[in-house]
Amino acid sequence: MAKRTAVKDAQKTGQQDGINPKQPCPCGSGKRYKACHGAPGGATDVIVSRPFEGLAAECELIALREFVPSAIAKLPIKDGREVTLATVLPMAAAGLIRGDDVPFVGLQVQTRSGDISRDLARALQWAQQAKTGDVLPVVGPDHGENPGRLQDLLDPEAEITPVLHTDFVWWMPEGTEPTGDVALSLERANAAILPTERLDAPGVKAAYWVDAGDKAHLRWVRPEPEEKLVPAMARLAARGELDLGDGSRYAGSFRAHGLLVPVWDLDREMHAREWADPAEALGKRLLEALASDEPLSDAERRARDGLRGRQITLR
Repeated sequence: MAKRTAVKDAQKTGQQDGINPKQPCPCGSGKRYKACHGAPGGATDVIVSRPFEGLAAECELIALREFVPSAIAKLPIKDGREVTLATVLPMAAAGLIRGDDVPFVGLQVQTRSGDISRDLARALQWAQQAKTGDVLPVVGPDHGENPGRLQDLLDPEAEITPVLHTDFVWWMPEGTEPTGDVALSLERANAAILPTERLDAPGVKAAYWVDAGDKAHLRWVRPEPEEKLVPAMARLAARGELDLGDGSRYAGSFRAHGLLVPVWDLDREMHAREWADPAEALGKRLLEALASDEPLSDAERRARDGLRGRQITLR
């Protein structure tokens, strides 16, 4: 997982921590502190709680950003050079041009601003102009020309189809051996991977099975606003229908980039593909519950309160 940006207000941080004005700014821009947040009227970092809103690929982008270990996907760019989106790049770089001239941008990065969409747009702009072997370690708030946000550069109606890998060998062109820091980063990244698969079933998107060792989980990024999704889930919970059948149990949910990600504990002895049909059936039950405009019953309200008590927010 990418590290969270430590600086929300770099001017205040600089004053408290006594940052040398000639040192790099804590925001990750690559500029000296005195020329960035340390300057009079220095930049501010506005937090965007739902950075991928408006994109059909929103749920998949959240999954790739938060919990999918090794995956790539072609970005549906409106114009310009084709670029591949990656979960993690060597040393958590924001972008690189591989030795075979394939450009990549990374989601799980060293530092980020309060708007991941704008960061990715800047990295994407860089990748379209960079040369073979170039690396973009971080994206700062003033990196290059302002390209807007990811929503300005991608086809908003286009889905993305991630290709999952069991390791990070794809970091290197075929037949190339990693060396130095890249080899060390590759070794560490491979050692940290949890077996993960994307469920493939009609109506099931951004749902990922993961083997966590002692048990397996299903993490499903849902596109509905939380205020609509939770009551629908409560209707199912009150009827005992908020699971995927035998060997499953609803565990809770977490919020990520403005959407809710329900999580189920699963019998790890069952293969990931065995959960595809149950997930499809659950998805249909959820859609039916979402369509209901009836007030919640007492049992459903109690179920709703219980669901809310098992929520956390990823920062």
